[in-house]
Amino acid sequence: MSGVRDRALGAYLGLAVGDALGAPVEFMTPMEIRERHGLLREMVGGGWLRLRPGQVTDDTEMSLALGRALLAPGGFDLRAVAEAFAAWLRSRPADVGNTCRQGIQRFLAEGTIEAPPREWHAGNGAAMRILPVVLAALRNPVTCRARSLAQARITHNHPLSDAAVETLAEMTRRLVLGESKPAVRGLVEELVRRSPLFRFDPYPGRATGYIVDTLQTVAHFFFGSEDFETCLVGVVNRGGDADTTGALAGMLAGAAYGCAAIPERWRKTLDRNAAREIEAQAEGLLGLSIRARPAAAPQR
Repeated sequence: MSGVRDRALGAYLGLAVGDALGAPVEFMTPMEIRERHGLLREMVGGGWLRLRPGQVTDDTEMSLALGRALLAPGGFDLRAVAEAFAAWLRSRPADVGNTCRQGIQRFLAEGTIEAPPREWHAGNGAAMRILPVVLAALRNPVTCRARSLAQARITHNHPLSDAAVETLAEMTRRLVLGESKPAVRGLVEELVRRSPLFRFDPYPGRATGYIVDTLQTVAHFFFGSEDFETCLVGVVNRGGDADTTGALAGMLAGAAYGCAAIPERWRKTLDRNAAREIEAQAEGLLGLSIRARPAAAPQR
């Protein structure tokens, strides 16, 4: 497997692994996690959603829905993306974020593919699903940015969400292409200069669904660790929105270290249907990035 293919698959499997590892401790505090699990290192299942060990949630499922839309005939089409999200919502998933649900319901009721600006849209639900767009536009940073924001705006329209989406997408794109962690750290530092709210050093310690807390948690543990497992264990044991912080940290760590860095015991426990589709999508999306025309723009 080539380096780019290995890191692309590592990012996608890492996202799902982080989701499945963190979901059982979502909404728990670090103290509650310690009392129940000690240091959580395994995919235990359970939690408020009563999940099976290795079961994924909306972070992975919405990413897969986006990937299906991108791989369908016709190229990038926001309406097709919104339809894919709607099909996922109709499947009665175990978990749906409130802003994502409201955005999809607005699309179904009104047919609009961009949410109006809202002060409560600064959640992490748009950032958690960016990876398929990144892989499909891997060689074109302009297209990657535009399409990452376009899919985000279906449900989330807030400057803080936009800023995090842009930064996480570009970090992931560069990591998959082989850039180093110190190089991509500069992207987060630039974000902090523009929006000091995102400052993560010293780490404020909050891991909620607010996109600022999410990005601070992910950046703190990603840049403060040297391997995939240490990064993911650190993130999910903060609790809070642990499925999404775990998913985003897994995406970055998988992109940085590659597929082989993901512990085998986690890969074996991960839901097999999700893992098989991830493997197929990663290959297909990279194919799109090779065939894509540099000037391609979102269709509306």
